[in-house]
Amino acid sequence: MSVVRNGFVTGPVLGILWALVVATTVAVVMSFSTGEALRPGLIGCTVLGALAAVVKLRISSEFLGGLIVAVAAGVLLFTPISAVHVSDALGLPGHLITAVFLAVPLFFGLSLMLRGAPWGQMTRHEWEEAVIRFLTGFGFVFFTAVVAIPFYVMVMTSLKTQGQLLANPLDYSIDLTQGWSLFRSYQELFADFNFGRYMWTSFYISVITVLITLLFSVPGAYAVARLRFKGQKALSRSILLVYMVPMIVLALPIYIAFSMTGLRNTIVGIVMIYPVTTIPVALYMLQGYFRGLPAEVEEAGLMDGLNRLQVIWKITLPLSLPAMVSVSLYVFMIAWNEFLLAFMLLDDPSIFTLTRGIASLNSSEIPRQHLMAGAVIATLPVMILFLGLEKFMTKGLTAGSVKG
Repeated sequence: MSVVRNGFVTGPVLGILWALVVATTVAVVMSFSTGEALRPGLIGCTVLGALAAVVKLRISSEFLGGLIVAVAAGVLLFTPISAVHVSDALGLPGHLITAVFLAVPLFFGLSLMLRGAPWGQMTRHEWEEAVIRFLTGFGFVFFTAVVAIPFYVMVMTSLKTQGQLLANPLDYSIDLTQGWSLFRSYQELFADFNFGRYMWTSFYISVITVLITLLFSVPGAYAVARLRFKGQKALSRSILLVYMVPMIVLALPIYIAFSMTGLRNTIVGIVMIYPVTTIPVALYMLQGYFRGLPAEVEEAGLMDGLNRLQVIWKITLPLSLPAMVSVSLYVFMIAWNEFLLAFMLLDDPSIFTLTRGIASLNSSEIPRQHLMAGAVIATLPVMILFLGLEKFMTKGLTAGSVKG
């Protein structure tokens, strides 16, 4: 273990691993941006990563160290052992841009990971800190890629024409000289596929679902959190049981019941079934928050002559605003993105929700870019809503975790 905790071992090992992460990321980004197939090279990553780590540990000047790594990355790009194999079609500018994109995150990422690490013997704290920083950087890159790459492909595909997609499926660059014609797929969705109606249907169904969910979950969660009655603990622990049952298991019974009662293919049926999936999780979230509120404030209200409902309305709900916002946003997202029930229960295009409308685009007769444009339209409103209310979302989810 003493050998492993030496800077001349830990540094190059972390450098090689980080070089693989950076090279893979650069290859993917450049491939999407240029339409040319770039790939990382194992030997080149080994050489460049080990060199960058040694330079970091042995040279104190950040500028000089970064310059050395940049020059080395550029030179290796023109050899068979390049860290990223670049297509000759990109020419010298493409090689230079790739070298910069490769060297900058490689060297300065290692500078953060190996900050304070010696060339020789490392303490356990220094070694663990370097490893944790590497794992943090890797996790950030990996999970960002998992989220960003599909979204990027979705957006870029929606801006393509059918001819461009057939000519080069790997080319996700866009031609800005086309101007507003880039958004022709979006224009056609609203003009020819009634996506404006789908969005409005999903919006008001989601809002109604939020209101119904709060109407039932607020008093229910308050009762579980504050009142004392027989079976309270059992009820509290079983709230999520309904939510844990896979919806696919209930799909056939729901379909049969709604068909027999005439609720299938109606907005009323959708509004009735959506809260069934959201009330349990809302109850669970709110009861934890209500338990965290000081009971003395409510007791003071009762002593002042308020009844229990007035206490909830005038004291508990104003104090629970962050939790109410976070629960409302979460429920809205569930209802907005729900697909299985809408696909199963709705057949009339005039009452399709947005997700059901997008599913109708999954046809060989409809260009693929229209399907991607529909997915972007479904994603952006919820994303904007989440980013705008993120402060309330985070505060509401964590406020009830500590009692006091």
